[in-house]
Amino acid sequence: MMCNSKIKFGAFVDHLEASYPAGEWDRIASGHYARVDRESGPGAATLCMSQDSKKDQTYFLASLRPDQVARCMFPIGCFPKDEVRALASAFALPNRDRKDSQGICFLGKVNFDEFIEKHLGTMEGPLVEDETGEVLGTHRGYWFHTIGQRKGIGLSHGPWYVSSKDIEQNVVYISRNYDSESRERSSFLCHGFNWIAGRTAAEVAEGGLRCKVRHGPGIYDCVFCWVDGEGGTARVDIRGKDHGFAPGQYAVFYDGCTCIGSAVIRSMPEPLTS
Repeated sequence: MMCNSKIKFGAFVDHLEASYPAGEWDRIASGHYARVDRESGPGAATLCMSQDSKKDQTYFLASLRPDQVARCMFPIGCFPKDEVRALASAFALPNRDRKDSQGICFLGKVNFDEFIEKHLGTMEGPLVEDETGEVLGTHRGYWFHTIGQRKGIGLSHGPWYVSSKDIEQNVVYISRNYDSESRERSSFLCHGFNWIAGRTAAEVAEGGLRCKVRHGPGIYDCVFCWVDGEGGTARVDIRGKDHGFAPGQYAVFYDGCTCIGSAVIRSMPEPLTS
């Protein structure tokens, strides 16, 4: 998420402002699947979900500042992906048959693990089975692993999934039962808020608030309430169950189809159900 606010619409904008006189440019066009609504008033700009719910990328854009949103434009955000492909073919664009990118966009063909190792190095730590506490192997550093990850654990008798991490002790916990009902939760605590639509989640009309806890079409109706005063910590209760909440992961909030901001998941307010 931070590559958008810090690089694409951060450092790149700084470069434009330093390199070109005022008035020579006004917006940055990007191929994200998202939309910007400018119809609510002069100078207004709100980030909205794209027409293609499966490809919608507002989750990755929720860390932008309001002034960054105002400078964005997303030309393909009003089209479903299939139609974008058809238009690319009709206009004989050179990228019409290019496969969808699944990696970090600014890395290109650079291997993700190699990039991480170059910048963060390695630090061996234990792979611990979540249910038994038994050390089953080692890893090269917790920063190489994400919650729910299956690939790259390197153990037999799986499949194994990363279930949690102890960052201070450099411990990666793994499980073969990651998708079991016992791991499902319906609430989390969050902080580090970034509101981009002129209102907080607490100000959304009852029944209108929704949230995503990862990129993709999955979205939950939810209830938001402050725990220790506005702007501190909040509790979010979703309508449903999810086994993928993880400290450090982003939660993104919506009022209908309008993205109103994001927060960082801090912890879970209740233990796993038995």
